[in-house]
Amino acid sequence: MSSALVVGYDPNAIPGVDGEALRVALDAELARFGEHGIDAAMSLIVFDESAEATLVASLTEKPWDVVVVGGGIRKTEPLLPLFEQVVNLIRRHAPQAAIAFNTSGGDSVEAAQRWL
Repeated sequence: MSSALVVGYDPNAIPGVDGEALRVALDAELARFGEHGIDAAMSLIVFDESAEATLVASLTEKPWDVVVVGGGIRKTEPLLPLFEQVVNLIRRHAPQAAIAFNTSGGDSVEAAQRWL
């Protein structure tokens, strides 16, 4: 069975956003991986000193086939340093994994499938 790790920005850390509603949508997308025969997990990070440890723990949990980096991290200009950190941590701690990018929380499966 193929495996995928989805890395996203913790919706509860986004000011002015209904974090719980967004988390429900992210969990639904995570469930969709199973419908496609892909073992998946999600690592939600925030832009603070905990980001690296959280992500490294997720990246080293198993040998992922693909790591999908969410648009919330990639598209938000003030998070550019976090995006760079994420890509470099993936390269360092999961070198066997392809790196994919989604456009929203609703197309992570398709992003992963491009590389599986």
